Amino acid sequence: MLYNFSVMENIVLIGMPASGKSTAGVLLAKNIGYGYIDSDLLIQNEEKALLCDIIAREGVNGFIAVEERINAALWAERCVISTGGSVVYGEKAMAHLKGLGKVVYLRVGLKELEKRLAGKDIFRRGVIMKKKGETLAELYAERAPLYEMYADVIVDCDGLNIDGTVAAIIDGVFGKSER
Repeated sequence: MLYNFSVMENIVLIGMPASGKSTAGVLLAKNIGYGYIDSDLLIQNEEKALLCDIIAREGVNGFIAVEERINAALWAERCVISTGGSVVYGEKAMAHLKGLGKVVYLRVGLKELEKRLAGKDIFRRGVIMKKKGETLAELYAERAPLYEMYADVIVDCDGLNIDGTVAAIIDGVFGKSER
């Protein structure tokens, strides 16, 4: 099925780590016939290093600058773009991404995030923690207002499996009546 998405050509996914941006992004792109871009992979490719290694090398502020530079230069047409969770720290990048398409915040509650990240090394995933010893709850409290501020569409993902998340994104972006 083709979707009528005449105003904005791209769909930009933002949200906390483990909110499903990458997993849902790939499936969403397949479902609507779009290309797929993972901006974390673009960063790793350009910097020739894993996210965690870039953070170790550049520090938090240096990584945020790299992330902003790469996202602010990104160009795409008819793509689903999955961003890193810290992309919202870069005003220039977010202004650029909003100009490229509709920004969709995949909102997941703190309890669900804690479940999804339990036993995982979030630093190895390249999660930016601005303060030493910062908790997931503190990170969530800091970022959630930024995600909401930049979002054109908010999709509540608590209790949804991946197929439900993709369907909710499609409904949020295209509207139930347009499918």
